[in-house]
Amino acid sequence: MQLSLVRRYVIPTGLMLCLAGVFLILTSLPRFLGPDARAQTGGDRWVTVATREVHAKAGRASIDLSKAKGAFRAVRVSVRAGALALTQIELRYEGGPAHSARRAMILRHNERPRLIDTRSDDRFLDSLALVFRAVPGEPDRAILVIEALQTASGAAAVRGRPVGPPAVSQAPKSVEPARPAPAETEARPRSRDQMEKRREAPIEQPKAAPPPPPVAAAPPPPTPSAPPPVATSPTPAPSAAPAPMRNGPTTRGMVAEPWDVVPVFYGTDRNREAQATPVAYGSERARRLELGRALVTVPKAHEVPNIERPWVYRLPFTQIVLYSEKEDPKRHFTLKEVRPLSKEEFLRLVRERLNPSRNYKEHALIFVHGFNTSFEHALYRTAQIAYDIKFDGAPFLYSWPSKGALSSQDYSYDRESSGQAEPYLRQFLEVVARETGAKSVSVIAHSMGNQLLLPVLRDLKRAAPPSVAISQVILAAPDVDRDAFENIAREVIGVSRGVTMLAAGNDRALGISRRFWGGLPRAGDVPASGPIVVEGVDTIDVTAISTVLFALNHSGYAEKTALLQDIQLLIQTGERPPDKRVPILERVKTDRGDYWRYPRQRP
Repeated sequence: MQLSLVRRYVIPTGLMLCLAGVFLILTSLPRFLGPDARAQTGGDRWVTVATREVHAKAGRASIDLSKAKGAFRAVRVSVRAGALALTQIELRYEGGPAHSARRAMILRHNERPRLIDTRSDDRFLDSLALVFRAVPGEPDRAILVIEALQTASGAAAVRGRPVGPPAVSQAPKSVEPARPAPAETEARPRSRDQMEKRREAPIEQPKAAPPPPPVAAAPPPPTPSAPPPVATSPTPAPSAAPAPMRNGPTTRGMVAEPWDVVPVFYGTDRNREAQATPVAYGSERARRLELGRALVTVPKAHEVPNIERPWVYRLPFTQIVLYSEKEDPKRHFTLKEVRPLSKEEFLRLVRERLNPSRNYKEHALIFVHGFNTSFEHALYRTAQIAYDIKFDGAPFLYSWPSKGALSSQDYSYDRESSGQAEPYLRQFLEVVARETGAKSVSVIAHSMGNQLLLPVLRDLKRAAPPSVAISQVILAAPDVDRDAFENIAREVIGVSRGVTMLAAGNDRALGISRRFWGGLPRAGDVPASGPIVVEGVDTIDVTAISTVLFALNHSGYAEKTALLQDIQLLIQTGERPPDKRVPILERVKTDRGDYWRYPRQRP
């Protein structure tokens, strides 16, 4: 009996000791990963100050950096496409100081940026001169990217004036994204809408004279009772100043927050979870369209095109969480607010966003997610795409009731769930195209989201108002039957200025789809015979760089920036054919027509 008791309890105790050891090892991982595994702190962020296409055989290039706004403490270089072998670098700052070095440095596409200079104080950039040579076996053309590290005080600096000492950080005491920072409480707005506009829009810096002394704020009016979550007859607020995508440095004693806020306007037929605080949507079907707006915080230390979220360590092969890092808006994407809106309030806030847009004038960008996507992560992905392409128009998300899980059973649920969402997406697109005031609309759909989008586009083609131009439709790895896709794609031609399909032979969602359909490739797949080619659709094989940008993996995709940069050029310029827009693309001729592909990466 005693031996039986020993055997019964020794094994569980040993298992607990093993789990405790695993926990201690995993919780110490961040310390051993070193500084490269952590984002910059204190509000520092890397800013792209110049992008230049260079011919490797030219031997040298001089790049003007004097138009970069603010001052900087470090500079690094990388290549977006191709490769360069640098031999000499000369970085000049305004006023004469320069950094010059002879360095043998090979820059290749997809490799980490290389630091070329760092300073202890903020300085204004003037120019960068490079001497280089071609790398054997690599394309002659390369796209060079120069980034500089900017502090909060550097962002506030203005050329022609002395650079002041760094601003004292006043980070919020709580890391909860819904709580306002101290700068937001100095002068209380008169309405909730004015408060939100103040959170999103920076106060523009004066260009000549220094700012006047602070003016004492008037005593705040009595605080009204909190409004209901859905406004039925909102009071029109005064027109706001232009609100760029990123929060800029503030003035008059206010300190810039170490994160930016991206508004995402959403439509969904997910069921809103009862009594959830903040508002949350699950995977059940509501069978109605609900409109709303989310405010997503993006840390200024964000690196393109990552979605920085807290580390979560799980017991291998299980969903048991051993350790979860605390969420912090200074280092992570967070949801500052999710608020359902009446149609009237939704339209008013969208128009306020569209009116001051400049780079993407009165442009609406709609993202339709794919299989295995939760509502929360769909918001993060929409905000990340908009932020990284510097989209100052209105970003929209349509989120249908996906389970947000990766099994075959979940695939079956998602496939049926996306199909039933068709009337609600049609209603949402009609609102965006006809009633928001947008003059141009672009749509990106990923994976199973294409199964939902294509029939809606076909209907919209017949009924789109002439004052609205659908600019670009981007079909990323469409999880659609190949024959059905060819038929409906021909009907969609003409709905926009251009239709682009991104095909991939390594998309995870398509891999599950192939198994579900007995091994048959889908429309967005790339079998041995090549991808689908339809006249009027630009097909690009992106297997070499992957479409995982649109999915929810949190590892290797972080280095895949080429696809995002092509999307930015496509939406901004609409330039076609693709190899005119992206010179490194290879044109492949077939008896069905031409398609393009990214060259395979060298080991």
